Amino acid sequence: MLIDEGRSAMIKRNRVQRVLMAIAVVCYFAAIGCGIGAFALDEKFASPVIASMIASVVFFVCVGAVLQVIGSTNLPDLKIKH
Repeated sequence: MLIDEGRSAMIKRNRVQRVLMAIAVVCYFAAIGCGIGAFALDEKFASPVIASMIASVVFFVCVGAVLQVIGSTNLPDLKIKH
């Protein structure tokens, strides 16, 4: 029985965690879009534009990873109960 209780606690997420997971997915799609844009505009624009697009890919992937970790962890209930 104790294992089943632990699973239900891990599945239960609060609203903030669900929003963070959604934002993480948006960040991953933004990284994919910036990566496609960097390769599509490779010959048309100067090097600083391409470098900033690739930096945006790294930024969005890192932000998405951090938000996904925060959204998927099992956070304890820190409310004070009387």
